[in-house]
Amino acid sequence: MKTVNQIFTDMIEIKGSKFIAHLMPIGMFESEMVRLRAEHPKAVHWVSASRSLNEFDQIVESSSDDGEPKGTSGKPTLAVLQGHELINAAIITVRYFGGTKLGPGGLVRAYADAANAAYAQAELLPYEKLFVYAIECNYSVVSMVEYETVQKHIRVLSKEFGEKGATFSIEGTTDNLESFFTALGRSIQII
Repeated sequence: MKTVNQIFTDMIEIKGSKFIAHLMPIGMFESEMVRLRAEHPKAVHWVSASRSLNEFDQIVESSSDDGEPKGTSGKPTLAVLQGHELINAAIITVRYFGGTKLGPGGLVRAYADAANAAYAQAELLPYEKLFVYAIECNYSVVSMVEYETVQKHIRVLSKEFGEKGATFSIEGTTDNLESFFTALGRSIQII
């Protein structure tokens, strides 16, 4: 499976209608939908589809036709995500009506082509499951913990300082976390 970590956009035009597809990480979906609706107030549809993994490693999929005839836009967009084995990704396609009706088959092709155009722009990353841990350490090793997070490609989600030391919330792949914990040994505690 593959994923993306930023937004990729492309546009196609068919019989005067413009289809602007935006491929993005699933975490950006809600804010991007709000932004695109505000940025394109004269558009007629904001069709979407998404694929993600839940906490049980089950694939969760959704799609919305946003007023287009049922099954002509959201499902073809979702099919592009499925066909390219994208996970934790979403596509929003903004449509401007060009005056000529495309019919159900034309809409299916148009939305699939727009989604594929955005996909063609994407820099894909291999999907890796991430795990979150909370760790504690004394003040004397905070700089060493921060150094190892960078070296081992661990993302610091939060850092809090208390009376006796610091608490970090960290995220990383199994291999990176294992390497991180080995490097720091007993100087940290997993909580």
